Amino acid sequence: MKKSKVLQLNNSFIQEERSKRQSVHLEKQRKNRFMGMILILIIFLFTLPAYNLLQSYEQLLGRREKLAEMKTSYQALEKRVEEEQSLVKKLSDKDYVAKYVRAKYHYSKDGEFVYTIPSLLPTSK
Repeated sequence: MKKSKVLQLNNSFIQEERSKRQSVHLEKQRKNRFMGMILILIIFLFTLPAYNLLQSYEQLLGRREKLAEMKTSYQALEKRVEEEQSLVKKLSDKDYVAKYVRAKYHYSKDGEFVYTIPSLLPTSK
């Protein structure tokens, strides 16, 4: 092994410079750790609200779907109520009631024939 031609001085000035560099290096490490911790904290603080926002959005979408389903069922029920109300109005007429009873229950007077007309009877559900 060859002897190195570079000679390192080991005087007080060199030692002071090394200690200064070492202290600067340690200070940079501390600052970097501190900044890293702050960055992790900021990421954590932004992640939680974002997660809650996504959950709220999913709930909103679910409720919109449920609202659409409820609107369609409401319209169907509204239509059924209209049909029932029209039947109630028709049943207030005595002639219609007589026709209705004869058609639905095959009720007849003596010597009378009953023919059922499908449009006269309400649709059963």
